[in-house]
Amino acid sequence: MSDPLRTLLGEADAAGITLHSLEISIAGRTVVRSGIAPFGPDAPHRMYSVSKTFTGLAVLLLAEEGRLSLSDPIATHFPEHVPVHEWLAQTRIDDMLAMVGPHSRTTYVEASDSWLPSYFRVPPTHRPGALFTYDTSASYVLAALVERLSGAPLLEYLRPRLLTPLGVGSDARFLTGPEGISHGGSGLIMAPADLLPIAETINGGGVRSGRRILPKRVVARLIERRSGPATQTWGAALRAGYGRQVWLPGGGTWMMFGLGGQIVYGDPDRALAAVVTADTTPLVGGDQRLADMFLRALAGLEPDAVTAAELAAPAPAHVTENARTVQTDAALLTGEHAPAALRLELDVAGGRVRWDAEHDVSFSTLKPTFVRSALGDTVVTAGWSAAGVLDVRLSAVGDDVASVRLRLVAADDGVLTAMSQGFGPAIDPSWTWRGSYRI
Repeated sequence: MSDPLRTLLGEADAAGITLHSLEISIAGRTVVRSGIAPFGPDAPHRMYSVSKTFTGLAVLLLAEEGRLSLSDPIATHFPEHVPVHEWLAQTRIDDMLAMVGPHSRTTYVEASDSWLPSYFRVPPTHRPGALFTYDTSASYVLAALVERLSGAPLLEYLRPRLLTPLGVGSDARFLTGPEGISHGGSGLIMAPADLLPIAETINGGGVRSGRRILPKRVVARLIERRSGPATQTWGAALRAGYGRQVWLPGGGTWMMFGLGGQIVYGDPDRALAAVVTADTTPLVGGDQRLADMFLRALAGLEPDAVTAAELAAPAPAHVTENARTVQTDAALLTGEHAPAALRLELDVAGGRVRWDAEHDVSFSTLKPTFVRSALGDTVVTAGWSAAGVLDVRLSAVGDDVASVRLRLVAADDGVLTAMSQGFGPAIDPSWTWRGSYRI
């Protein structure tokens, strides 16, 4: 492995970030392809805000076909929501693409049943074009616009124009919002390997392997700098510039970026494309930190020095002498949101913790365990990190990305202290608790 990639993997491991897959191509030749089971380049993965770039491409393709103009006020395409505030009446499709709409934040509430109307009903805070605001509701409305004008779901509109010509995306899908509209801001689920040819196509100005896939002007408009996100408090890579539903880290590069560390990156000058999927959920600001790590590694990558990069699930420290053998049903003494009892089967090699049918975790201290849990496809690692202290880590992908950190502390006086922490945008709160048990 080249030194920059070795550094990336080391930094991610030290931060507790689980890298699910990594692919890099240079001049159309794949030089790195790795993943950890049950994930990897060919396994569909929730891509979160990578979705926005797909929405942006669809809008730009509709403009290229003459079915809309980027200067159209968005309200004219949704007359059922008129009248609107004057600043919403002035908001153009292009303002929304560049994230310079009139709202201070995403307008909908996740649990509500009216995401689309919220964009037109929530009072704006400023004129469109004045401020950069990362607004997922704008992308959702743009997805609704694509579906309204094309008469097809977002991905089905894109399929003959992008996916099928590249031979990708047969398993791709979009989660939908409450109105049945494709969640064009965050709902894409797609195999990472299918994203790499799309990145190569954007690098090539719409051409891949000598074949034109996308119109040149569509790609040029996509990665044209349209706004300045310097006021954001995110990582440096996300403050340099923004195009049309795509980030511009500088130096002619572009980046799709999704929650939890989902990144699609292109450097047209170097003909370098890269895709990483990950689980950064346990780390505050982890996705931005991973973006910075990833871009540093790619900047230092020497094409002739790249070798295989083997990913591995981060595992807690494990010292055999720290292990305890516990085989019992443990009763709750006191706790916070803690289950009333735990079923424990622990020894030096690993074991099992169960508190109900939905929370049944098996693990090994010898190697990663791959299971299907209530969270989705899951990789589990474990280790006796200190005397009587067992740490268990879960990283899962279903319709969401989620992590669990479980610590069990077995004391010699027969009291077991337990803490479970759940991380992820939609993880059930039942994964987060702490308690003390008699064993």
